[in-house]
Amino acid sequence: MTHAPQLRIPATYMRGGTSKGVFFRLQDLPEAAQAPGAARDALLLRVIGSPDPYAKHTDGMGGATSSTSKCVIIAKASVPDHDVDYLYGQVSIDTAFVDWSGNCGNLSSAVGPFAIANGLIDPSRVPRDGTCTVRIWQANIGKTIVAHVPVSNGEVQETGDFVLDGVTFPAAEIVLEFIDPADEGERDGGGAMFPTGHLIDDLDVPGVGTLKATMINAGIPTVFVNAADIGYTGSELQDAINGDAKALAMFEAIRAHGAVRMGLIQDVSEAAKRQHTPKVAFVAPAADYVASSGKHVHASDIDLRVRALSMGRLHHAMMGTASVAIATAAAVPGTLVNAAAGGGTRKVVTFGHPSGTLRVGADVQQVNGQWTVTKAVMSRSARVLMEGQVRVPAGTV
Repeated sequence: MTHAPQLRIPATYMRGGTSKGVFFRLQDLPEAAQAPGAARDALLLRVIGSPDPYAKHTDGMGGATSSTSKCVIIAKASVPDHDVDYLYGQVSIDTAFVDWSGNCGNLSSAVGPFAIANGLIDPSRVPRDGTCTVRIWQANIGKTIVAHVPVSNGEVQETGDFVLDGVTFPAAEIVLEFIDPADEGERDGGGAMFPTGHLIDDLDVPGVGTLKATMINAGIPTVFVNAADIGYTGSELQDAINGDAKALAMFEAIRAHGAVRMGLIQDVSEAAKRQHTPKVAFVAPAADYVASSGKHVHASDIDLRVRALSMGRLHHAMMGTASVAIATAAAVPGTLVNAAAGGGTRKVVTFGHPSGTLRVGADVQQVNGQWTVTKAVMSRSARVLMEGQVRVPAGTV
């Protein structure tokens, strides 16, 4: 009986923020997968174990959630004044589809450590003890991320006492700066950061109604609505939504119609091929609630509550890129997010999510009547879980 041998591809399995994924150096991929296209997508699908009708990823490296079905490709920088290119693929769980339309803010925290550990940073720039600054070109969306990575004894420091809600164990803190995070390339002629030109729109969603919505391109395209307008409190955990097929259909309808209004797609029928973006989030004023870990979150410790969906499911914590959108929208008076946070002006916001709280800042300004964001800053952590070779059956690529 003939059989196909398995390919062995150098890879690193990493946690970054509240996500984890399989990291590759571009040069280590099979030649056919070193360029965008069907061969690359087929490889990453097989690595993760998708599509999986059982939604378990038993025969792959994925975890059958939007936070754990991810792949990253790192290469030497293709643009000046950067160290590495970072390309992110969100792998669908139940369909043969890899979404390249956006970034993963959580896995962004693992890019700097991976680049240092894999020889992509000039050793002369890596201190024996201190912080190594890595300038990252986020190739999916054409943006700059600056990672400040702690180094000890000449190696990336991974352990520490920084606690990130949504991650069980403490680790070393990595500070990320998202430079000019507003996505000005994808809009239909309205505003830059606000693609419709308005801070709040009336979003007509057949079968749902007309909702007040703030639609913003910062970090990742995001549609914000008020929790109360869609029948929620803002304290919901995953079980309250992810097992409710009617609720998930409602959120997908909001997402699809928001994508059209934002100029990301031409028709709602195209939304299925753009699963990663935009995100949908709902906001509510600060209130006491109990996080998924059992931790009591007090209203006095947060400015507002936010829940967000990723790949059709309520996220267990908060996507890093959506955190940028939250911080940016909260800094602009007149948005739904700003109103939920109590109004006024602010450079830093602390919000409550299903796993706890997160503090993130954004610098915004108004120029010629248009709002822009110059930088968003947040802290994350990252850790290597396993490194070696990932195997896929020959013929996959």
